[in-house]
Amino acid sequence: MTDLDRRDFLKASAAALAATGVPKTASAESTPMTDPTHAIDMPAYIDHSHLVVRDLPMISAWYQQIMGLKPIEKTASGEVLGVGGHPLLTLTTEGNAAFAPRNAPGLFHTAFLMPDRLELGRWLAHIAHNNVPLQGASDHLVSEAIYLGDPEGNGIEVYRDRPREEWDYQPDGMVKMATLPLDLQAIYDAAPKDKWDGMPDGTAIGHIHLQVSNIPEANTFFRDVLGLDLMATYPGASFFASGRYHHHIGANIWNSRGAPKRAENMTGLSDYTIRFNDPVKLQSALAALEKLEIPVTRSGDRYSLVDPWGIGLKLEA
Repeated sequence: MTDLDRRDFLKASAAALAATGVPKTASAESTPMTDPTHAIDMPAYIDHSHLVVRDLPMISAWYQQIMGLKPIEKTASGEVLGVGGHPLLTLTTEGNAAFAPRNAPGLFHTAFLMPDRLELGRWLAHIAHNNVPLQGASDHLVSEAIYLGDPEGNGIEVYRDRPREEWDYQPDGMVKMATLPLDLQAIYDAAPKDKWDGMPDGTAIGHIHLQVSNIPEANTFFRDVLGLDLMATYPGASFFASGRYHHHIGANIWNSRGAPKRAENMTGLSDYTIRFNDPVKLQSALAALEKLEIPVTRSGDRYSLVDPWGIGLKLEA
């Protein structure tokens, strides 16, 4: 692929983005490998995502070849993929799984956080060379984000955070985010074009963005029950985090307003994991769940439940 072809690819991706009107968004145990403002160094953070897929070999190969995840473990029903030996994504398959309708509660996107802008550019060059279509690209003020989907339609964001000193916190404690055009060409041009060998060490799931049925219900669940802070709002969406991060969880109703609970035999997001660096926050969340009589099962330091929209959720110490 020539440099001219790559430029055409990036221009075409940006043009497709503008034409499609993609909904705007704001933007094993692990030892934090980054500075104390990193997403995974906060009191609570997203540690893992689990997808149910129809074609396991094809989807697993795609996440390895395009997303650069490495196989870590094979299970009876699927595979675990990750970076640097740390599991990030579990893929399982079920013979009777039906493709989730677009309006079903579940995954909007899993967001992979790159260590820096240089690595974001390396990955962008990699997908450009492989002609992978993009669904969006945005400057969110706090981050620079690129959007795409896997072959079964599961949303993905790949992004890098700007330094936190560049974030604009408002008097109410929220952080200013926006959806502005992202200069893909500048990110591509600044990246080395050497051999790409997968996601670099330090890559993590920075956040997960969900489709839910009702925003007030999401505010109650993530803020009042799980104890996360409401960090930003957008028409039809709320964004929650701990440690003043811009968001560890996003929740929107852009496709799923008023939708019934997710069915058990759907493809897409089976469950996701919130890991607590702060045990007090975990105990507070468990006490709130007990008070509301939301069933929780325990296995060691892992607590499992189903959220108000039928999505599995694991809380871990």
